[in-house]
Amino acid sequence: MSYRTYAGKSLRPGGGGAFAKMVAALKAEGKTASSAGAIAATVGREKYGKKRFQAMAKAGRKRAQRNAFGAALMRKG
Repeated sequence: MSYRTYAGKSLRPGGGGAFAKMVAALKAEGKTASSAGAIAATVGREKYGKKRFQAMAKAGRKRAQRNAFGAALMRKG
């Protein structure tokens, strides 16, 4: 089964794609990158609640670190 993606990220909850898509849309409206991220985070916290949103953010940071580490190993390789 294939899921939709945006900028290489899954659009499923916790995948980061919906967040990235909203940030891109806000930047297209003329918002700065930092304010667009802040607005998207606020909307995410309203939708999912503080506890679940923070858990998804933690998982995203962990996934990004793991992917960066794997990419660094492949470059050395």
